[in-house]
Amino acid sequence: MKEKNYIYLHGFASSPASKKAQYLRDRFASVGINLNIPDLNQGDFSHLTLTRQLKQIESEFATVSKPIIGIGSSFGGLTAAWLAEQNLCVEQLILLAPAFNFLSEWFLKLGTETLNQWKDQGNLSVYHYAENRNLPLHYQFFEDLSQYSDQQLQREIPTLIIHGIEDEIIPIQASRNYAEQRPWVKLIELNSDHTLDNVLDEIWQEIQRVLKK
Repeated sequence: MKEKNYIYLHGFASSPASKKAQYLRDRFASVGINLNIPDLNQGDFSHLTLTRQLKQIESEFATVSKPIIGIGSSFGGLTAAWLAEQNLCVEQLILLAPAFNFLSEWFLKLGTETLNQWKDQGNLSVYHYAENRNLPLHYQFFEDLSQYSDQQLQREIPTLIIHGIEDEIIPIQASRNYAEQRPWVKLIELNSDHTLDNVLDEIWQEIQRVLKK
């Protein structure tokens, strides 16, 4: 079996120290596999964009000749999907509550007034879970993300999506719609919220099935 490179992309306002990242790192280590978990904050969360994340990952793995299995959580899941769309070296995806339809879902919650203030002032105060404090996020995040449409994600790559039916951040319907339009995508729905913290063992069981293929 050809050796592969496994990467995990953490979510928005999260870090490699998140519960899911550490859990999966330990589980992969238990079967002798190194799970690469890049820090997508890059020490500068305020200027985070999807494009920056993609360039960072592409740069870090530019010299890697092994096929990549991309695992991503929430916004990291959306990033993994775009990474696979743009890089043929990614041969499989495992997406945990991926942030499809992110602009509509997140910014709908913000409201027009807050969006206008963000544009005028240049920064939006966002709670960063890893930092345990609010940090400014530049409006460039919104402008950059507006260039990416989920409808453009059409590469036929084996994809497993695991999503909680009680997700309050990214409704499961986003993944249902995504999977319905793409026969190469398998969606597993679990009794959980956006964190998926109560079903980590079930997630690992599904990942193990992928590893054995």
